[in-house]
Amino acid sequence: MTYKRVLLKLSGEALMGQKPYGIDPAIVQSIAEDVARVVASDVQLAIVVGGGNIFRGLKGSADGMDRATADYVGMLATVMNAISLQDGLERVGVETRVQTAIEMQEIAEPYIRRRAIRHLEKGRVVVFGGGCGNPFFTTDTTAALRAAEINSEVVMKATKVDGVYDCDPNKYNEAKKFSSLSYQQVLSDEIAVMDSTAIALCKDNNIPIMVFDIFKKGNISRAVAGESIGSLIS
Repeated sequence: MTYKRVLLKLSGEALMGQKPYGIDPAIVQSIAEDVARVVASDVQLAIVVGGGNIFRGLKGSADGMDRATADYVGMLATVMNAISLQDGLERVGVETRVQTAIEMQEIAEPYIRRRAIRHLEKGRVVVFGGGCGNPFFTTDTTAALRAAEINSEVVMKATKVDGVYDCDPNKYNEAKKFSSLSYQQVLSDEIAVMDSTAIALCKDNNIPIMVFDIFKKGNISRAVAGESIGSLIS
């Protein structure tokens, strides 16, 4: 494998699959099987999961709600996804720990950087829930932050499209895909792949970002192996 320690960013929508809401067990199973293959190759894998399949603070779910309050509700949604993902991973034999930025000790460990790294060294998958514990920060920013904290070699952003485009490929047939691009290009052209805080954090810590399609079975393994299956931001 090209990478030995990886931070995988899963959107909440990735767990939703084709459903209009919630979690698709078949998608969770597919992701879990792919992660199991990666872990069997002695790759240390941590996961940050979003919550948009259950609650989105900025896009409709929280109309009229105070922004900070909406973000806290969204953090709780990410914990629901993290626990569901843990269940799927452990059903395929992958030892998993959930750590949350907001303490809820009955269902998960609190986030402790050194403990998270120790879990990874022991071959466990660590799923980070609860975002970074603060409102006004996205789970993309959380992914960049946790990647820097655990010394990840790469952030892998698994999405519904097969890379980074100059416009939405689902709306525009003429959308152009980038095989590679720089952090500065993403920031200056305001390309909507991750929020600017996340891009800047990866840039400052020299952590490349790989964007690829999560719905194609085996893509997580291919990405970790270094295959050109999406777009690389570096």
